[in-house]
Amino acid sequence: MTHVRHPPKARDAVCSLTPSRIREVANAGFGNPDVLPLWFGESDQPTPAFIRDAGMRALAEGKTFYAHNLGVAELREGLSKYLARLHERSFDVERISVTSSGVSALMLAAQTLLDPGDRVVIVTPIWPNVTEIPRILSAQVVRVALAPVDGEWRLDLDRLLDAVTPDTRLVILNSPGNPTGWTLSAAEQAVLLERCRRIGAWILADDVYERLMLDDSRSAAPSFLALADPEDRLISANSFSKAWLMTGWRLGWLVAPAGLSPDLAKLIEYNTSCAPEFVQAAGIVALRDGEPHVAALRRQLIAKRDRLLRHLQALPGVEATTPRGGMYVLLRIAGHNDSMTLARQLIAEAGLGLAPGVAFGPEAEGWLRCCIAVEDGRLDEATNRLERWLRSK
Repeated sequence: MTHVRHPPKARDAVCSLTPSRIREVANAGFGNPDVLPLWFGESDQPTPAFIRDAGMRALAEGKTFYAHNLGVAELREGLSKYLARLHERSFDVERISVTSSGVSALMLAAQTLLDPGDRVVIVTPIWPNVTEIPRILSAQVVRVALAPVDGEWRLDLDRLLDAVTPDTRLVILNSPGNPTGWTLSAAEQAVLLERCRRIGAWILADDVYERLMLDDSRSAAPSFLALADPEDRLISANSFSKAWLMTGWRLGWLVAPAGLSPDLAKLIEYNTSCAPEFVQAAGIVALRDGEPHVAALRRQLIAKRDRLLRHLQALPGVEATTPRGGMYVLLRIAGHNDSMTLARQLIAEAGLGLAPGVAFGPEAEGWLRCCIAVEDGRLDEATNRLERWLRSK
């Protein structure tokens, strides 16, 4: 008998995923000491010492065992108090689930809500993981594009509302947004929330940058959590990675209607079982003692944004938009419309590593993303390298 051998392959939904183009560009420059890497979304500074010390103490105390699926009680209670301070309303601990990273929080929310074929509306451009997660689950993604207007990325709210049709299962927003820094206003949030209430659609708010509002008058971005009722169809996903400089710790959380908690606990069990106990101990201290650090980081990012924009705006043929939040500036260079080619060219010829805009969707093709959460000297060197490269052309 002849056996037909088929090459091993993943299912079609996985095969069709787009590999991370941020990683693709970064891989071209990894290990090269002559390349200035500004492609990833993280600070060049380590986690603050008081947080690292808390994690080390927990390890020294032997906190290396399994924890509750939804998180240790002290961290969930700490998150409840933190959210109450931030949004000036109470948050029942039963609504809070601790996750092993912010991206795990997004995946868990999607696994909780989505069936194959469900319609998911996403405001784009956006971090590629956000659009690929529904596709992993065989959902249908509808993109609603932001556009650069008068130096900022803006949303056509009517266009978004028109896209949220009665057959829409889920709307996903990242505000402040990666890579654009676009930020949804409280008034816009109220209109969208009412629209979703009327048709029964869920909102998944990716709030990872909410504390990095680049505005001296605000300690946090507007939040759906300040507007929604506890039983509204709203899930907020968040992370310790950005505001507390804990990217490598992989710790996040979800705020959802309390009725979802038993199902989230099951999904956490079948995904990661729990977040590490010693990592959660660091998170407890970050929330308890971290407000001065968060405030200082926000002030630093405002100054860094303004510093970089001044330098970029002085370069011929360079256009940059002003972010309202987050840790990135988007720029483009006249005559260069292929962001992957340009990003590779800058690595090879200028020693400058930026993320290609197309990684975040076709809406950002032609743009490059620069992470600003680095020392001023590195930002200055980035613009110097770009200027020298432009002059060589």
